[in-house]
Amino acid sequence: MQTTELDPMLSHTLEEAQKSSLRLVIANKNYSSWSMRAWVAMTAFNIPFQEVRVLLGQAGTSAQIARYSAAGRVPVLLASETTVWDSLAICEYLAEQFPEKNMWPQDVAARAEARSICAEMHCGFTGVRSAMWMNIRARFPGKGRTIEAQADIGRISEIWEMCLSRSGPDAFLFGDFSLADAYFAPVVMRFITYDVVLGPALDAYVERLAAHPAVVQWVNGALAETEHIARYDVYPD
Repeated sequence: MQTTELDPMLSHTLEEAQKSSLRLVIANKNYSSWSMRAWVAMTAFNIPFQEVRVLLGQAGTSAQIARYSAAGRVPVLLASETTVWDSLAICEYLAEQFPEKNMWPQDVAARAEARSICAEMHCGFTGVRSAMWMNIRARFPGKGRTIEAQADIGRISEIWEMCLSRSGPDAFLFGDFSLADAYFAPVVMRFITYDVVLGPALDAYVERLAAHPAVVQWVNGALAETEHIARYDVYPD
């Protein structure tokens, strides 16, 4: 039986073409912190993808999301025959598919720490999530300072101080921009919305991350949206 092997260059071209057919399902950029993580990661590392936006708070929202994932949540990454849901799983998948992008820190210990703080962000900080929801267009200075939220702010500050003490005062959490920074980008959006002051070094990191081109692009998209979700647009007294 005769077999035909593809030229290595052609194989590489076909592989890259398949990767570039990625579709990322997200929700409103103004409100969806989970969507922001994956979107910013893919944009920051120049991974081509098609954006599919599903509006939250609509009559058909659940049905639309169910078309892409039975989990009923966004973001969802569609990669040929593979569906990846959950923002952390998406980031891990992308890091595996694009190893040349160095999305995680290259040092083994730093990479383990980056994964740890992303996992902590992924499953924790419910105080900030519940009392200080993401709304990029809004400004709620001084709001949301529950005991639980304040404790979360303290822990986030501790994480950032720990990382920046090694990476440097003008760097990202692990030197170059990594998935860890993408994962904390929605936190930065919240701190800006709620006017959280952390001190000079951490406030500088907030400004630095907010000024990253991928984050700026997401924010501009949020500002351009015209949809509103009433319960997130007004902070109750």
